[in-house]
Parts: sequence; structure tokens; C-alpha cells
Amino acid sequence: MRKTTLAMLFAATLPTLAMAMPQGGPEGFGPGPGKGGPGPRGGEPFAQLDLTHEQRTQVGKLMGEERHQQREITKKYLDKLPAADRKAMEDEIKANHDKAQTDVRAVLKPEQQKQFDEMKKTQEERRAEWAEFQAWKAQQGKKTQ
Repeated sequence: MRKTTLAMLFAATLPTLAMAMPQGGPEGFGPGPGKGGPGPRGGEPFAQLDLTHEQRTQVGKLMGEERHQQREITKKYLDKLPAADRKAMEDEIKANHDKAQTDVRAVLKPEQQKQFDEMKKTQEERRAEWAEFQAWKAQQGKKTQ
């Protein structure tokens, strides 16, 4: 149940984030730093520090570790929720996600809607493959014990 809850939370946020991504890609909103616009997330937080490539790599690694730790902390407290509260939270997150998807689709032109629907279908297929893999992996772990 814990893995399912965490997977649902993760799965519910990814498509919304992907749809909110600007056309410039993950590098940022607009043209990017030094190109007449802000960098990632509305402005690179460390752009003024003039970091070397090695420093940027280290900072990126540290920020990734922080995100991982935040997920672990969130998971720890979500696991303590009663099943009814967890289910209510999952339902609310799913309803919010579905509404956002519907609202995004309504803004798109017909040809974009077709592409959007294909993207969603591909995501669902990959999600199903991942769930199948996780089930297989768990089964293999039980066999070796």
C-alpha cells in the first residue's frame, strides 16, 4: 500500500509538471539566462555566483539529495496516516489531477488535443509497465529469501 500511495502521488504530479513545462524545455522559462530572459524556475538561483562546471555539478547533486530526503520525510509521515485518510488524500489528488488535465486539454487546439491524448496514453502504458516490473521485482525478492 505504501508503494502504491507513493507511486500515485508521484504519478499524479508528473503529468501536471510536464504540461506546465515551457516550450523551451527544462532549462527554463523563456529564452534563458543571457538570452533576454530568466533562467530555470524564474531565475537561476546560483547564476550570480559564477560557479564553475564542477561547482554546478556538486550543487546539483546536493539539491538532488535534498529532494530525495524531502520525499523520504514525506513518505514517512504519509505512512503514519490511517488508511481512510490516505485513501481520501489519494482521491483528492487524483480529482485535482484529472481537473487540471481536463483544463489543460480545453485550452489546446484539436490537433494538440490529439497529441496530448497520445502523450497521456504513452504515459499510462509506461506506468503500467513500471508497475508490472515492480511486481515482478518484488516476486523475485521473495523467491530469493
